[in-house]
Amino acid sequence: MSASDALHIPEDGKLAHNITHFARALRKAGLPIGPGRVLDAIRAVSVVGFSERSDFYWTLQACFVNRPEERIVFEQVFRLFWRDPKYLDHMMSLLLPSIRGVQEERLAGAAEKRAAESLLDGITRDLPQHKDDSADAPQIEIDATGTTSRDERLRTLDFDQMSVEEVAQAKRMLSKLSLPVRPLRTRRSRASGHGPQIDLRRSLRASLRQGGEITQLAMKAPRLRWPNLVVLCDISGSMSQYSRVILHFVHAVANHQGQGWAKVHAFTFGTRLTNVTRHLKNRDVDAALRAAGAEAQDWSGGTRIGASLAAFNRDWSRRVLGQGAVVLLITDGLDRDDTSQLAASMERLHLSCRRLIWLNPLLRWEGFAPKAQGIRAMLPHCDAFRAGHSIASLAELAAAITDRNDGGEKQRLLRMMTGT
Repeated sequence: MSASDALHIPEDGKLAHNITHFARALRKAGLPIGPGRVLDAIRAVSVVGFSERSDFYWTLQACFVNRPEERIVFEQVFRLFWRDPKYLDHMMSLLLPSIRGVQEERLAGAAEKRAAESLLDGITRDLPQHKDDSADAPQIEIDATGTTSRDERLRTLDFDQMSVEEVAQAKRMLSKLSLPVRPLRTRRSRASGHGPQIDLRRSLRASLRQGGEITQLAMKAPRLRWPNLVVLCDISGSMSQYSRVILHFVHAVANHQGQGWAKVHAFTFGTRLTNVTRHLKNRDVDAALRAAGAEAQDWSGGTRIGASLAAFNRDWSRRVLGQGAVVLLITDGLDRDDTSQLAASMERLHLSCRRLIWLNPLLRWEGFAPKAQGIRAMLPHCDAFRAGHSIASLAELAAAITDRNDGGEKQRLLRMMTGT
């Protein structure tokens, strides 16, 4: 394990106190750790010892990590807390642009920003003073009028680059978003006093009461109904952070009244397909997603998109895709299985629904090209191809659902694939 390499434990160190401080950092990073688990970790380390450098890492992980999605946070906090002697400067550089360290500026990796904030709680670093007298130095005033607000910045910030506080704020903003949809016109009709069509059957039936004389024409209008929304969310390792936030949005859509959806069905897939629809009916979003995560045992695991879509087409498509359902497919398309099965499953899924919208976080990168075999196999079989990495990208979904011509990005990538 890369996080446990080059581990240095001083002989005269206070190991129990350090483990306690390490547990506090994990708790601030979002892991549910209490005093009992800290005591268990100290006892476990005393029993296991340090015969191998990796023993210490895996012992603490066994004591502090309960769910697959907590592993990446644990790894980052462990690396910064135990191994790197200059972790303070490194963590300062991860909090750019609010704090600038001596490290090269770069975007924080997955869970690094949360790990940095948990370890830097209350820590400040003295910045070097200018050699000139501060009294003689010119005072610079910055007018922030017209600059973007914090909420506006958060709307376009990548989910994977958010801190713990920013993720919590993003979830609150997503809970207020709506995903309205227009009703569908059916072939059936209903009585309407101002309808556009004449109802001959009702008109003739009414004329029988007056000796066969038609004195007033009955009118009718098409009957309207609301479609279903089906969400297929990838929860593999590369998509886990995005999936957690997007499922918060799906929960808000499922419990928001007045948006028009008849039913909202949600499925997660990594190495296997899991139906989590019933859990989203819980009004408490934390309880709902906790239950969904407990049922989906393949969270942060591998990816088998083709096999998962084939299972959905076989077991669930006829139940949930009838009568003009809209499908949201959230995945990065990085599948290592046979692409022929993936292409066939995507084609059948596309033919079974009214509209198939693919949300891919990789589309956020400028100059994105469909080079992966999985993406090339899936792209021809979707109606719209959009990024799903920020609040703003999710807020624009309503346009993709209602606009039949929303396929410009897909057509551009298809031309790139064919070389035309």
